[in-house]
Amino acid sequence: MACAALLLAPALSSLSTMAAGYPDRPIRYVVAFGPGGLNDVVGRVFCQKLSESWGQPVIVDNRPGAGGNVGADLVARSAPDGYTMLSISTAHAIGQSLYKKLNYSLERDLVPVAILGSAPLMMVVNAGVPVKTVPELVKWARTTKAAYASGGVGVISHLSMEMFKQAAGIDLTHVPYKGGGPALVDLLAGQVQVHANDIGLVLSGVRSGKLRAIGMMTEKRHPLQPDLPTFIEQGYKTFVMGNWIGVVVPAGTPKPVVDTLAAAFSRTAQLPDVVKRFAEQGFDTSGSTAATAAALVKKETLRFGAAVKASGAKVD
Repeated sequence: MACAALLLAPALSSLSTMAAGYPDRPIRYVVAFGPGGLNDVVGRVFCQKLSESWGQPVIVDNRPGAGGNVGADLVARSAPDGYTMLSISTAHAIGQSLYKKLNYSLERDLVPVAILGSAPLMMVVNAGVPVKTVPELVKWARTTKAAYASGGVGVISHLSMEMFKQAAGIDLTHVPYKGGGPALVDLLAGQVQVHANDIGLVLSGVRSGKLRAIGMMTEKRHPLQPDLPTFIEQGYKTFVMGNWIGVVVPAGTPKPVVDTLAAAFSRTAQLPDVVKRFAEQGFDTSGSTAATAAALVKKETLRFGAAVKASGAKVD
């Protein structure tokens, strides 16, 4: 036991020293999607703040492809030293079941650091649809052939609607588009009738009067739509859903480094100017520990895994 303790002491000392001097060189922050999207915008704000705080560059590296899996695979194979991070989102939790073949495992190869926040989903209908509430939509859908738009097979705007259809016992035809923007265009034109997506994406259509919001997928009413009842208030007690964004590092990254990162991201998420900037866009920032981030990632991977199986969605 004494020998083991002597052997272990230098390793513990090395980890402690590493965390104390961390970071001492530039950090790469991989965003697994293209520039301009929510993951990219959130990442750039956080990276700028961390660069200022640490006095070391935190550089955004966009690596889009395969629904976020190209960037994830890159980080999973990177050195576990805290100098390569990945912006993770709901898409990665979904991807674990959606894709038949992946070169990495979210659970095995990556370690959650923090959840930065989430953009809650809001369900909207074209203004010409004669419903104002979720129960009214359910009743209307049972007597009408209607369609809902999504940003593509397996994305949250698809799976959330499939989960809703199952919960409500209704049928709506799925019309997938290549992204939320094109889906919104046809929704505004009345080519499709229903859509669920980030509040920041659909709110302008609601404010213009071309769309009608019928339910918020949050635990409490949202400050950007304080008069809009939640799904919980309308009878769907567990229907809470949003596009969350977090940070992971390669498995094997020393815990002191993970904890240092988690504390830094949590502090940044609670800075007044960061909170204000994103609140105006419908993205609610939040601080978290590495443990709470890991719990959320595991829960969401299981939840959306079940949704993918029930929907039959698959991507090669």
